Amino acid sequence: MLPIGIMQGRLGPPESGRFQSFPRSRWREEFARAAEAGLDRIEWIYDQYGVGANPLDTDAGCAQLLELSKSTGVLVRSLVADYFMDWPLVRTSGDEQRGRIEKLNWLIGRCAIIGIERITLPFVDASRIETPGESDAAITAIEAALAAAAKHGIEIHLETSLNPRQFASLLNRIRHDLVKVNYDSGNSASLGYSVREEFAAYGNRVGSVHIKDRIANGGTVALGTGNTDLPGLMDCLRSCGYRRDLILQVARGAEGDEVALARKNRQYVIDLMQRAGLAAEGTKP
Repeated sequence: MLPIGIMQGRLGPPESGRFQSFPRSRWREEFARAAEAGLDRIEWIYDQYGVGANPLDTDAGCAQLLELSKSTGVLVRSLVADYFMDWPLVRTSGDEQRGRIEKLNWLIGRCAIIGIERITLPFVDASRIETPGESDAAITAIEAALAAAAKHGIEIHLETSLNPRQFASLLNRIRHDLVKVNYDSGNSASLGYSVREEFAAYGNRVGSVHIKDRIANGGTVALGTGNTDLPGLMDCLRSCGYRRDLILQVARGAEGDEVALARKNRQYVIDLMQRAGLAAEGTKP
């Protein structure tokens, strides 16, 4: 099966009432918990909330992260740059935009230290793209980061709320092998998009996948209880030859049951993959 990972912070209760954030007080514990749940990977978070506590900020922190990864066998190969939800790369200009691009280039360099292979830039919610001018700003920021990305061999993945036609149009303006799509199954379902139409539009550019279930025009729910076409997603991944990991970004359960829930969701995804006939490689028994 494809390797299965989990979004950082989902193996413990939310901190300070934040549904998704860097777990300042518990990030070290998550490696052992991920291994206990049978997961292969943790998708790291870099956000404003975690600045100063995130191990990426220091060489000593990076070394500690790498040691925990080595001792548990849980890899960190991807990062979601939620920092740019707090400080969007759109609706800004001049020195402010240049400062944010510099931060992105810095983050790319830090990710290279620990072997991260991709950074997801979120253009959703507060950082969503709504106008042609904002598309231009997003492209400017992405292109400004490509030299650093190419130097370190790190892909830049885009998560947007654009419809399939709009997203394909944006991607056609950035024809670079390092720029790919982060496909978020729950967000797409919430927006009423069809997974098959999305993959028909840009499936060849999908480089990473977040697994979640959401109600149409609503929030995140347990896998299999919302409007996300997860079987259809697995069929599309098989058809386009996807051979990368899947990251659980699912609804939270009861506090204290995080490892058990992660194990349950992992098995749910394995069952979906098996029914779809996805390649059997990489996932722990």
